[in-house]
Amino acid sequence: MKNIYSVGQVNRYVKNMFTQDFFLQQVYVKGEVSNCKYHTSGHIYFSLKDETGTLSCVMFAGQRKGLAFSMKNGDKVVVGGTVDVYERDGRYQLYAKEITLEGAGALYERYLMLKQELEDMGMFAEEYKQPIPQFISKLGVVTAPTGAAIQDIRNVSLRRNPYLQIILYPALVQGENAAESIAKGIRVLDQADVDVIIVGRGGGSIEDLWAFNEEIVARAIFECGTPVISAVGHETDFTIADFAADLRAPTPSAAAELAVYDYKSVVDAAGSYRERLHRAMWGKAELFRERMEKYQTKLQYVSPQNRLREDRQRLADLEEAVFAGMDQQIKNKRHTLSLYLERFSGLSPLRKLNQGYAYVADINGSAVTSVEQVRKEDTLFVSVTDGKIETKISSIRKENREDGRK
Repeated sequence: MKNIYSVGQVNRYVKNMFTQDFFLQQVYVKGEVSNCKYHTSGHIYFSLKDETGTLSCVMFAGQRKGLAFSMKNGDKVVVGGTVDVYERDGRYQLYAKEITLEGAGALYERYLMLKQELEDMGMFAEEYKQPIPQFISKLGVVTAPTGAAIQDIRNVSLRRNPYLQIILYPALVQGENAAESIAKGIRVLDQADVDVIIVGRGGGSIEDLWAFNEEIVARAIFECGTPVISAVGHETDFTIADFAADLRAPTPSAAAELAVYDYKSVVDAAGSYRERLHRAMWGKAELFRERMEKYQTKLQYVSPQNRLREDRQRLADLEEAVFAGMDQQIKNKRHTLSLYLERFSGLSPLRKLNQGYAYVADINGSAVTSVEQVRKEDTLFVSVTDGKIETKISSIRKENREDGRK
């Protein structure tokens, strides 16, 4: 009886065969790039071809660090990765982990090995990165004395800050002894009391840039006490010096932009801050002046001098009121007294005497107002207007004054 299998079972069996083949787990394939497509997800889909056939390839976004250049159709490359089966479509393809231009494969392998070794040692760790100072006055540059790199750095730096001092260490940046020259330049400028060091050169092939992939250069950068900016090649070129440096710049010109502050913008900002400070100061001064005027008005209102002046005026008013009251009281009393005098004048004995009346008193000086008080032969004293008459009673006659009868 025949054994019948599903498509999935066959694809899975083939995939297991590929997985168990050690050769296919780490293979390097060279060929010409075709059908190269950069997907929006970051994945790269392409094919490798030669005169004998075509191989489908894919580099996932997570592996893009293994691509140090912008790949395009027609490039001769060496692709390192794993050959495996995509079960859904039942086809095999090369899953790329690293891609180098053909001819640079051996060097690139050395590059990856050294990079991994130094990374394991912690030389690329973020905690060892030094911050780049915002304002510098002395810039150190390690590069070739001739060439575009130093001219770009010089032009950009002096355009941004014409007062900047640039110290160049003329180093070999390519060929034999270049790595030793670059490392020495870093150490020399580290002792020259510069604020920042730019290490770099213009673009080139991996062979041209190899001096910046040497361990001696990476160690010199790592041990440097001065912040280091690497500026090697073009934007797509990555060297070990870039990973060891405190900051990577895509080009020498960009390194100068990152290292040197724009003097004019700082002056303009300072002028703006000064203007804002003046406005703020004048505003504060005006605010405090208004407050002081309010406090001064309040102080004048509650000041002892003002209180004394008001109390003095109030006392003067009270004094005037007292005198006016006293005058009024005197007038009132005088008027009352005149009334009493007029009344008493009508009751005065003298006035009565002047009118013909007399005052009769007994020998004891007591007024005699009734015949009942005296006896015949008693002595009486009769007071008239101009004197006193002494007399004796010869007779007494009682009269009823109410009805006029005796």
